Amino acid sequence: MLAIRMQRNGRAHLPVYRIVVQESQRHPLSGRVVAEVGSYNPETKQTTLDKEKIEFYLKNGAQPSSRVAFVLEKNGITLPAWYKKPAEKHKSAKHADKLRKNQPKEEEPSEAESSAE
Repeated sequence: MLAIRMQRNGRAHLPVYRIVVQESQRHPLSGRVVAEVGSYNPETKQTTLDKEKIEFYLKNGAQPSSRVAFVLEKNGITLPAWYKKPAEKHKSAKHADKLRKNQPKEEEPSEAESSAE
């Protein structure tokens, strides 16, 4: 089975990703790539995609990773009907009643009470 995933390039703290098609069992850094179909620079948000190749591999069953699917949708490539988007994560506070914003506000002594003392 083929996977469309990102392969990290670039130097330390400045990543640049190649969008590649490779066998899903292989590690992304193995170097055994079926095809290179684009690149993505997260610093500048610049993407270059070969839309014809990507659509060809998607039609033939290549499974995009969640991040690649996000980049493809942003660039106007429609994903197949069989692709399932990952569930959105809903983060909630464990002890919401202990948060400062949920505590009752302390009443400050007014000027009349402080001058009487």
